[in-house]
Amino acid sequence: MKIAVASDDGKMIAQHFGRTKGFLIYDIEQNAIKSSQYIANTFTHHHHGDHHEQKHNHEHEHAHSHAGILEALQSCGTIISRGMGRRLLDDFQNNNKQVYITDEADAASAVQLFLKGELTHLPGKSCSH
Repeated sequence: MKIAVASDDGKMIAQHFGRTKGFLIYDIEQNAIKSSQYIANTFTHHHHGDHHEQKHNHEHEHAHSHAGILEALQSCGTIISRGMGRRLLDDFQNNNKQVYITDEADAASAVQLFLKGELTHLPGKSCSH
């Protein structure tokens, strides 16, 4: 099993999945972390500080596709973030991904809590932009 965690620095969970700088991908075997790797976010096309972020265009944002991120994280059955747009949350769930939006800040701690069945999911933290 693989778990994807949105992260700007490879340690902490990002505030918003679609604007994260990268993703920690955890490989899980026998309910334990076997390895992890950090990959840059080249999939969502609206990171902090880029032109899209500075000139926020709602028409464009609502028209964009999540196909790139869905494909990039297709091997991950679980997605963890501290925030996520409602459309992306729906897209992940429609593609059989288990999504957790949490207040937990540390990525490794969140994965450990998930593995124990103790990670808190706060669906109200999704935004509807």
